[in-house]
Amino acid sequence: MFWIFIFTGMQTSPTFVKPNADDFKSVARALTMVENNLQNADEVLKSLVFDKIVPVIGVTGPPGAGKSTLVNELIGDLSNEGKKVAVLAIDPTSPFNFGSLLGDRIRMATHFNHPNVFIRSLATRGSLGGLSAKTIEMTDVLRAAGFDYIIVETVGVGQSEVEITGLADITLLVLVPESGDEIQHIKSGLMEIADAFIVNKADRDGAEAFVNNLKKILLHNKGNEVPIFKTLATKGEGISAIIKFITTFTRTTHLNKESLLAEKVYQILQQKLMAKIDKKKLVEDISKAAQETNFNIYKFIEQYQ
Repeated sequence: MFWIFIFTGMQTSPTFVKPNADDFKSVARALTMVENNLQNADEVLKSLVFDKIVPVIGVTGPPGAGKSTLVNELIGDLSNEGKKVAVLAIDPTSPFNFGSLLGDRIRMATHFNHPNVFIRSLATRGSLGGLSAKTIEMTDVLRAAGFDYIIVETVGVGQSEVEITGLADITLLVLVPESGDEIQHIKSGLMEIADAFIVNKADRDGAEAFVNNLKKILLHNKGNEVPIFKTLATKGEGISAIIKFITTFTRTTHLNKESLLAEKVYQILQQKLMAKIDKKKLVEDISKAAQETNFNIYKFIEQYQ
């Protein structure tokens, strides 16, 4: 059991509210506390209790593959079955103004008012793989809140997305026929993390040839058959097969649980150690320092160590 602290008016004593999947406001408040490191956020995280098995589904793949549209369809099917679904849609952070477009909410707008669907957008906070320590913490809040399924849609940036394996129970890699010869150049790490491959926009030319080529590559790289689903997410075609896979999935490959947990701990520790660094102030400081004729980046770094 865990609690969040809400202050109203001039009250000096906090009111305790337990975040619950049946009360989206309480969930949103807990996530805001954790995401922004507000007072008592650590206490919330330390008191998390996971008394329910909640599958975390990672959806990843290159930009333009239709991940958000696919997630939108998955949300619809799962919620219509009476399942409580939480979504973390991750958008890249601008390296210039540190903001994020958070555009995935637009594509999932049809589910905003659904009583079984909770959607939260967040920025990568500079994490190249699309995941940050905050993603891990916020996912744990959702798990403890008692949702039936959690979907994490990551930024499509390629090889570094292998880190999603440490977060997700099921990893779906979304590709499109246009990937064509590029599939040959996808590094093995990204290929190996997927529990299933989804070829979206399967009505396009070359889709069948692409699927056959993908099967050969997977058989060569993994030595066993991995499910490949063909979908046309914009029309809802092929989604039911993915839902069946998700709801019946049992992992048969061995994963080093300790290594995955160590990776999660590493990400969280890295975030805590870097918490004192204000990136906006860093930009301001380096802008001034760089004006000096004898500027040395390594000497500049010393003041931050």
